[in-house]
Amino acid sequence: MVVGFRCPVILWLSLAAVLGSVFGLGEDIDRPLFGPPGSLIRLQESDPGLKKALAFAEERYNQGSNAMHLRKVSRLLSATKQLVKGIRYTITVELSNTQCKKSTMLRACDFYPELQKLKTEVCVFEVWDIPWQGTSTLLKQKCQPTVEPQLEETNKVVDASTSQPLEESVELLGQFKEFMVKYNKVYSSQEEADHRLRIFHQNLKTAEKLQSLDQGSAEYGVTKFSDLTEEEFRSAYLNPLLSQWTLHRPMKPASPARGPAPASWDWRDHGAVSSVKNQGMCGSCWAFSVTGNIEGQWFLKNGTLLSLSEQGNTHTHTHTHRGSNTNDTIMFIDLSFTELVDCDGLDQACKGGLPSNAYEAIEKLGGLETETDYSYTGKKQRCDFTTMKVAAYINSSVELSKDEKEIAAWLAENGPISVALNAFAMQFYRKGVSHPLKIFCNSWMIDHAVLLVGFGERQSIPFWAIKNSWGEDYGEQGYYYLYRGSNACGINKMCSSAVVN
Repeated sequence: MVVGFRCPVILWLSLAAVLGSVFGLGEDIDRPLFGPPGSLIRLQESDPGLKKALAFAEERYNQGSNAMHLRKVSRLLSATKQLVKGIRYTITVELSNTQCKKSTMLRACDFYPELQKLKTEVCVFEVWDIPWQGTSTLLKQKCQPTVEPQLEETNKVVDASTSQPLEESVELLGQFKEFMVKYNKVYSSQEEADHRLRIFHQNLKTAEKLQSLDQGSAEYGVTKFSDLTEEEFRSAYLNPLLSQWTLHRPMKPASPARGPAPASWDWRDHGAVSSVKNQGMCGSCWAFSVTGNIEGQWFLKNGTLLSLSEQGNTHTHTHTHRGSNTNDTIMFIDLSFTELVDCDGLDQACKGGLPSNAYEAIEKLGGLETETDYSYTGKKQRCDFTTMKVAAYINSSVELSKDEKEIAAWLAENGPISVALNAFAMQFYRKGVSHPLKIFCNSWMIDHAVLLVGFGERQSIPFWAIKNSWGEDYGEQGYYYLYRGSNACGINKMCSSAVVN
């Protein structure tokens, strides 16, 4: 597994410091070798479970890469495991080019002997393995090329263990206080507040890194999620089941659009999109995405907009067309998506679900109730579905093309689309058209379901308009704008729609 070349110890110390700042690995470095259940345990290269996790991560990396040659692990830098309803491996490795092309089926693939052809990357993988189910999931992958050290720096010793303490500057404390006031943050103790301040400081650095490398016009910075670690954010708001392709139910292909897409289109301008809602700290994005799609389909077939209202305190409301110059109003009904969280036996409620399963569950249930009759709580409850109270139903569901031009044409003709994407860059998104580097937003590691409502251009930058489910205080009034035309963040991978006859 290990290549025969070696680098000076000084370089590895420097590399460890760089990795800690870029990937946020500093927390893992300080954790103990052994501890109580749930704590991190450092692993040796000979660990059988680690070998399996490495092989799985390597395979998934090559599946998602556009490179001609296979890349393999050339050096293991660090590895830990944690018992989390299975085993979660966090692995830092070097990946290098082999002389084998992907099309070959050779058992042994040698690395290039020339350093310049190795094109070595440093990668961080998180693999979640559930041995008793025989399943493995790649939760995270971040890679960047190794940087050759400058000659004048080779005599400088960098000790990663003596990093500078957190500088609680007046500016930082001011930003944190402003953040707490704006988002009504209250912490249980001074220790908790100090802990959140350290996370906030690290997240500022991550947002700055995203900002410096973004290829679009997005602004990243302080958001209501700025006091959460990446793991906390992912556990509370995202959906790792979306990347488990073996769980996906096959769906019928959608008929292609009758004509090409217009230059721009937005279903908010045509009354087919309800207000932005908030899923709370529950991984129920899949339910919001699917019911948002059904809202559009029901509106186009029946002229009534179904809205997913959290409050559910009224039965009918009025909705004014976005951007309309008239006073025309449309009646709409509060529709319950909590019913999906409680009654969909195929998915896992707040722990995640799949749109394909949700469509099937709605068909079997016979439809969806109003939010008045079945209100949202942000947690799973006992299923209390009543057929007599069904407000909307679907007849079937379809899967769309993975070509973005065809997706745009279909959307303009047929309504908003349920889609999924890699949400890594979304935690610190504020406004503009987001276009993260691929290393931050792999197209096959999707973990968040949303609703595609339109497309167009801003200052010659093509975008998708995406309705999110994190409240109106997220992004641009609850919306996320993503670059269109490069399959960014896997936005084209899981496009689907209900069918209402």
